[in-house]
Amino acid sequence: MSDVRAGDGWDLRMRDLCEETGLNRQAIHFYIREGLVPPGRKTGRNAAVYGPEHLERLRLIQTLQRERFLPLAAIKALLDGGGDEYDADQRAWLRELKTHVAGTLARGSDRAEPVPVAALLDAHGVTEVELAELDALGIIPVGEDADGARVIHPDDAWAVEIVGGLRALGFTEERGFGAGDLAFYERFVTEFFAAERALLAERLTRLTPDEAARMSEQVLPLIHRFITKYHEAKIRRFFAAME
Repeated sequence: MSDVRAGDGWDLRMRDLCEETGLNRQAIHFYIREGLVPPGRKTGRNAAVYGPEHLERLRLIQTLQRERFLPLAAIKALLDGGGDEYDADQRAWLRELKTHVAGTLARGSDRAEPVPVAALLDAHGVTEVELAELDALGIIPVGEDADGARVIHPDDAWAVEIVGGLRALGFTEERGFGAGDLAFYERFVTEFFAAERALLAERLTRLTPDEAARMSEQVLPLIHRFITKYHEAKIRRFFAAME
């Protein structure tokens, strides 16, 4: 963003951004700190002015959260021009592949009715703090409906159910367990998927989207079974070694 000059449209204050977007100051400052929104021009120790591009960026973030339920990390990558590991031909191929695997890999429906957060948390005994941790990890992107109530996509409700299940089993905060513990597994799955994407770009794009879709749909259950069974085998071998 270029330096600000008089008359260039940078006449918005923080309160203007809040009023126009419905966001509070803390949220906007967080977006600026995380690099999702560029900083304003300082006019004093605790004051700054902003331009129309700040308002547009904030509204875009809200749209991506509310309508696409993207986590902030994914939004930042998108705004920063992420995903450039694929060239134009590969991206066109991936878009066509998506149409073939929509029934298997896509969400149940991108137009599904969002799930209100409050009732879901209450039903599974999960706290607001735990939900915030899951949101920060990118496991459950939390959005807002038209009335400003927090919601999540129905396909993401499983994570709240799992955390509730862990609590019911005795993995409680009093015993030192928290939703943040899932960060380890989130990193594992993220790194694992990054390797899968590299494999996809290198090999499956040699096939037609129809062939790749058929193979992907058939191989996913096998890969998921391998991960589960191999995890069980590692645990079993660990205890066997104790004997």
